Amino acid sequence: MDTEGERVSGETGNARAVRDYQPLDRFNAFSDGVFAIVITLLVLELPAPPAGVSLPEGLAEAWPDFLGYIISFAFVGGIWLSHAAFTKLTKRGDDVSFRLNLVLLLFVSLLPFTTKVMVTHMTGPDARLAVMAYGLNLLIASTLLTWLMSYGARDRDLVVDDVADDSLKRIARQRRSALILNAVGVVVAIVAPTVAVVLYIIVAVLFLINPLIGRAAKKLRPKPVSG
Repeated sequence: MDTEGERVSGETGNARAVRDYQPLDRFNAFSDGVFAIVITLLVLELPAPPAGVSLPEGLAEAWPDFLGYIISFAFVGGIWLSHAAFTKLTKRGDDVSFRLNLVLLLFVSLLPFTTKVMVTHMTGPDARLAVMAYGLNLLIASTLLTWLMSYGARDRDLVVDDVADDSLKRIARQRRSALILNAVGVVVAIVAPTVAVVLYIIVAVLFLINPLIGRAAKKLRPKPVSG
């Protein structure tokens, strides 16, 4: 292993395959940095009522901003939890996983912008387009993370042990229902943007609590009786 990564070779007939692997320290550091910046930018977009305006009235008028913040915060939190589970179950990355992660972070970093677009136009004539664009941002980011986890689960050279790939597959399966609901929300936004926003709230909560649901189900599963 050198300072940049590890080269692993294998024999397949007469062909010699060489793969470059990278440690996960920079993978994790860059990803966590992006997540932290996105969360910070989201809260910085929250408007404070100007002087001379009643505080309760000003906060009430800004309800779309706070709603968008809550949805996006829960979504980013769910992405971060699943991302942390992925890196816990993998011991290294390769060129494909690093690039998938980079594209994932591209769409995560777009969230402050699409959130602002949605909350600004939620009650205007462009509500359908704004809500649909926001949902599409959520859907693409979520799909990329699920794709990243599925890719890691298929490569035994990336996971920490023989159990980790099954765990990654299980987490990816748990995300499917939320992905489907998110896709439905994007379609619904064309005709009923308010309903789509409700679906986005449900999706964000599901992404956030999915790991907890999986852990609770594992604890409640009856243990095999040895005899």
